[in-house]
Amino acid sequence: MLRVTNLKKRFGGLTALQGVDLHVPRRAILGIIGMNGSGKTTLLNCINGLYVPDEGRIELDGQPIGGLPTHEIARRGVGRTFQVPRVFAHLSLLDNLDVAQQQTPRSAEERQSQSEYWLHKVELYRLRHNHAEELSGGQQKLLELARIMVARPKVILLDEPFAGVNPSLAQLLISIIREVPTEHDCSVVLVSHDLTSIYQLSHHIIVMNEGAILCEGDADVVRNDERVVEAYLGA
Repeated sequence: MLRVTNLKKRFGGLTALQGVDLHVPRRAILGIIGMNGSGKTTLLNCINGLYVPDEGRIELDGQPIGGLPTHEIARRGVGRTFQVPRVFAHLSLLDNLDVAQQQTPRSAEERQSQSEYWLHKVELYRLRHNHAEELSGGQQKLLELARIMVARPKVILLDEPFAGVNPSLAQLLISIIREVPTEHDCSVVLVSHDLTSIYQLSHHIIVMNEGAILCEGDADVVRNDERVVEAYLGA
């Protein structure tokens, strides 16, 4: 569903991505871990169009999307959340989700039904008429996830969804993310420092270090790789 080939990104004299290759199959969850500064968020920013790659190719469902404007990449089926949630603070929760459906051919009734479905899913329905700014940080992350899902994306990019979220809301997020591939026919790229959640959710894991892929495999492979241990804990 998503393929990245030889992706490179430089900022002046700093090479943030050094020829990254990855692929995410349909209905799969790819976990990405790495220390701060390893290139994880830069990779997501290149995929969803916030940054234009210097070299390499990005394909969504077989079609090139690298270098397209962010709104066009979103229209083609890439959803994105951020470490610090970006909600429409002065709109109600229902209006936040309705905005994300404005470019779809759905009727007002269909948009309303989809919004209500996802607000129930993230357990925010009772607050549907509240402004988004009234939510806690964790609730805003749930709203942001619901907002990208109402558009029925092909791939979602989740940047540190569990950071700053209390344990009960984190468990709700985990349960929703786990069912996204099978119930909503959507692939997931999950970036997180929460290794336990990455190990629980991911079908495949990539470890990044200094803009390159250090190691990849399933949870057991990554957990037991000496290079990963050294990168996280020191030699």
